Amino acid sequence: MKEVFIKRRQEFRGQCLKYLRYVFNDHFVLFLLIFIAFLAIQYSQLLRHFPENHLPIILSLVLLSLFILPFGSVATYLERPDALFLLVKEAEVGRFIREQVRRSYLLYAVLQTGILLLLAPLFLALGLPVWAFALYCLLMLLAKWLLFQRKGGRFFSSERLDWQAAIAYEERRKQVLLRFFALFTNVKGISNSVKRRAYLDGLTKLLSKEPGQTWSNLYLRSYLRNGDLFALTLRLLFLALLSILFVSQTWIAAAFVLLLNYLLLFQLTALYEAFDYQLLTQLFPLEAGAKMKGARQIIRAVGCCVLSAEILLASVFFQDKLAVLAVLAVTLLFYLFYLPFKLRRLVD
Repeated sequence: MKEVFIKRRQEFRGQCLKYLRYVFNDHFVLFLLIFIAFLAIQYSQLLRHFPENHLPIILSLVLLSLFILPFGSVATYLERPDALFLLVKEAEVGRFIREQVRRSYLLYAVLQTGILLLLAPLFLALGLPVWAFALYCLLMLLAKWLLFQRKGGRFFSSERLDWQAAIAYEERRKQVLLRFFALFTNVKGISNSVKRRAYLDGLTKLLSKEPGQTWSNLYLRSYLRNGDLFALTLRLLFLALLSILFVSQTWIAAAFVLLLNYLLLFQLTALYEAFDYQLLTQLFPLEAGAKMKGARQIIRAVGCCVLSAEILLASVFFQDKLAVLAVLAVTLLFYLFYLPFKLRRLVD
């Protein structure tokens, strides 16, 4: 049994490593190095000119601690057929899952301690002695251990393995990783769910129900209800607005916004393939280019809404107004020229 799960772990890690080559490409690595250097300089400046009012620093450290404490998941590598074919090996599977809980805890405990050590100068600058900081790290490790024990306990019911809960948890864990990789490249194995979101029904009335708008109506409903594109748009927009608000260097903030806009455009191109499994759409009495035209219309509409919110906030908070024009011009180039090129490649 152990060999089976080790093989699955190696296969999934190999899949993730394959996608990581697209994540850490030359441009992103260069951007990441510049960003890390920027953070290091800002961190150094903060320590050299430590503010007299310690409350914002304390609140930031508390919020960061609360954020990293529950971070982490248990990798079980269970699959749906296991509930039937591995039922006779339930005891061995249970022991493997308990071992995975310990392995996952050790991994994320090391990451958590590493982050706290990077923040150690801030704790010491606040007047916290070394022994108190070490005790704080130990308490954080203890709290994370209790959280991982609780996570692992969800897989068992009355000392028996809850197959459905464990399998559903593993599927969600894999989907989170695959959706992250999908920000940078096309990923296989992503499953979508349909959610109506009745509060958005009013947006579907913005388009006319004429035959020429058939694909536009379909793609609008797919964007609002099918999959995670709507939620992804909100997350990327939120990150862009945070960059505008809190990154003091105007051009660095503008670079962040442009990067997030590019990632959003890259993800929205997946709308074009949303109805490929619906063979009856090939019987629509519409022009051959109507499908691409509808996808392009909806993607541009979403991009313009996001860009409008960014430009509105950037015009207030950006000190150099040329950065506002740069964000506007480059993003429009993305949607006017790169988007048709990207969609044509999908068709080819």
